[in-house]
Amino acid sequence: MKLTQEHIEELYKFTRAHFVYHFDLQTELVDHLAYGIEAQIAKNPQLTFQEALDKEFKKFGVFGFQDVIGERQKALSKRYWKIILRFYKEYFTLPKIVLTLFLSVVLFTVLKNISIGYQNYIIVVIFLLFLIPSTIKMFNYNRILKKKERKWFLEEMLLGQMGIFTVFQLPIHLFNIRFEIENSYILGLVAFFTVSLLLLFYVMVFVIPPKAEELLAETYPEYKLMHSL
Repeated sequence: MKLTQEHIEELYKFTRAHFVYHFDLQTELVDHLAYGIEAQIAKNPQLTFQEALDKEFKKFGVFGFQDVIGERQKALSKRYWKIILRFYKEYFTLPKIVLTLFLSVVLFTVLKNISIGYQNYIIVVIFLLFLIPSTIKMFNYNRILKKKERKWFLEEMLLGQMGIFTVFQLPIHLFNIRFEIENSYILGLVAFFTVSLLLLFYVMVFVIPPKAEELLAETYPEYKLMHSL
C-alpha cells in the first residue's frame, strides 16, 4: 500500500500532537513512519492505516519521539558548528587578517599603556560595547522567526547559539578575574585572543543569521523546493 497525501498530512499532525514542532524534524519522522507503515501493511494487508501507525509508534518506546529528537539535535549541533567554522574561515580573508592584527596591536598598545589594575576593565568595556548591537540583532532575528508559519530547527539553533549568552556572561566573569599583566608577550596574546573572540561572535551574530535560508537550502533539499514553487 502506498500512502496517500492525506495519510502524509495525518502523519504531520501526529508528530505535532506528540510535541515535535519543527518542520524539518517532523519531515524526517514522517518519512520514517511512512516507510514503516507501508512495510507493516505489506506484511499484513488487513491492517488499517491507524493500526499500522500505532504499531510503528510503539517502536519508539515509552519516550516516543524524544530520544530520536535528541539524537537529531546532537547531529544538527555538530553540523551547525562546522558551518560556523566554515564561515569563520571564509571571513578571514587577507584584509580581515590584517584588520585582526591591526586591532590586536591597538588593543595591546592600550593595555600596555594604562594602569595595570585597569586592564581587565578595558576588556569588559569592549565586550559590553559589542553586547548592545548584538542584543538588538538577537531580538530582531527572534521577531522574524516568530512571524514564520513553519519553524525550522536549524533557524532556532542560529538564534539560540548566536553567542549572546556567552557575551552576556563574559563581562561578568571578567569582572571577577582581576588580571595584572606586565609581560608584553602574554599581554599580546590577551589582546589577540580578545579580538579573535569578538570576531567569532561577530560572525555568529551578524554574518551567519542573514544566510539562514541559504543554510537551510543546503541542509534540507525540501526547503529549497518549497521556496521555488
